[in-house]
Amino acid sequence: MFTSLATSSAAARFNPNVVAGAQLMASESVPPAVWQWLAAALDELDYGIVLLFDGMNVVHINDAARVELDEEHPLQLLGSELRPKLARDVAPLHDAVTAAALRGMRRLVTLGKDAQRASISVIPLEAADAGPRAVLVVLGKRAVCESLSVQGFARGYGITGAETRVLVALCNGVPPAQIALQLGVAVSTIRSQIGSMRIKTGAESIRALVRQVSVLPPVKGVLRWKPATSFTSRLCPQLAL
Repeated sequence: MFTSLATSSAAARFNPNVVAGAQLMASESVPPAVWQWLAAALDELDYGIVLLFDGMNVVHINDAARVELDEEHPLQLLGSELRPKLARDVAPLHDAVTAAALRGMRRLVTLGKDAQRASISVIPLEAADAGPRAVLVVLGKRAVCESLSVQGFARGYGITGAETRVLVALCNGVPPAQIALQLGVAVSTIRSQIGSMRIKTGAESIRALVRQVSVLPPVKGVLRWKPATSFTSRLCPQLAL
């Protein structure tokens, strides 16, 4: 499901290539399946992606971003605009998006505070005709190791359920002694389970074990956001798939 929040007229003002792309999609030169695959690929990425035009106006947002931008996230989707939750984040976000759109500068910005802090990448997307740039906002992960990735890794190496719980805790930065307290077992049991996982995975240390998990491609869950009605089809039929 390709969720565009821009009308074709708005897209024409900010980047004619968007309208050209919509016309190309409607033509017979490109099989419809190609565009369906492209939209599906964006939604299968387990990193939140938001595409902006003309400041904070949202052109596209993928499924992962809709899930990430909950009430706790320092960024909020308000109508068709992306806005920071805290007043102190307004200027840094505006400066980063403006620098990307006008000067082609990339920036890493940290927003929010305390446990709700989150980092985002602000990336300029060059227009083919040297026109105005779109700006891509990639949301950072709020967890080092995704739960589904850990589960898939564990199954692949024959790691037991008890060992998997230990692995998840290690990936979250919890030391073995604290894991033992949390699980109500002896530290020796935890160390034995860590040793077993190291043998199964070939990891030379706890750090190496955690690194194996942290660099895994994120695995997206089956459940995903679906709109009650297609906002895209109401505003820009050419972009609705």
